[in-house]
Amino acid sequence: MEAVPAQTTGFFRERPAHPRLSGAFASVWVHSMQEKDAPPVIITPDATIDLQWIDGRFRIAGPDKEPQVEALPSGALVIGFRFRPGAAAAWLGMPASEIVGQRLDLNELWGARARQLAGRVRANPDLAVLVKSLENAVGQSGDGHEVLDPVMHHAYDAINRGLPAGAPLVPFLLRALHLSERTLRRRFEESFGYGPKTLDRILRFHRFRRLQRVSGDVSTAVLAAEAGYSDQAHLIRESRRLSGITPSALVHGISRNVSGAGPAAEPL
Repeated sequence: MEAVPAQTTGFFRERPAHPRLSGAFASVWVHSMQEKDAPPVIITPDATIDLQWIDGRFRIAGPDKEPQVEALPSGALVIGFRFRPGAAAAWLGMPASEIVGQRLDLNELWGARARQLAGRVRANPDLAVLVKSLENAVGQSGDGHEVLDPVMHHAYDAINRGLPAGAPLVPFLLRALHLSERTLRRRFEESFGYGPKTLDRILRFHRFRRLQRVSGDVSTAVLAAEAGYSDQAHLIRESRRLSGITPSALVHGISRNVSGAGPAAEPL
């Protein structure tokens, strides 16, 4: 069965994390797979790290550098807590570089602490009630210390906005963050799992995808330039590298998602 972009199958919804979780998490999302013949899904690198609840267990979805193909059972429900950029390493107690491209049961990382966390969750067929129980459990798991690395969060925001035209990436960051190059690269590895250039590539591709979703009939060449690519061929190479498919193939997936793939579900 051919793999498809993750958000084009089943039902997906995302909202901001509850304020009591916002020190570590940016959002909470739900992805419920279709009931019959759920296809494998392509997970495109997006510079995020997620804490996920699947079938009564927590797992960590580490940062990806290349597309991942995952087969979830038909009817599977995944509830995710998306870490704020620069927060996952301290919350997990380990550098992001150790979990790149991995999907790990939280028990493997935390042992008894992970089982205690899962034990606080109350299963419920009502999705909204289940999400609230998960938020309460995750909110109790912190020990009160600050987990967000503000310097790395600022670095992420600067790259995500797009650097000034012609500005070389690493020298720009060194000046903006007042760090040595060695420290800069170490902090990036710890917070994001990879260096500045990889993060820049991934975030540029997602700038293109955001533009593509709202562009209407604007040509791919124009969108490529707006997103920061040198030309359309550069975009096509990066699209194949990061999603496994071309920008034109992505258009089909986006249109399916916008039109409402999958059944309706209860709100988060």
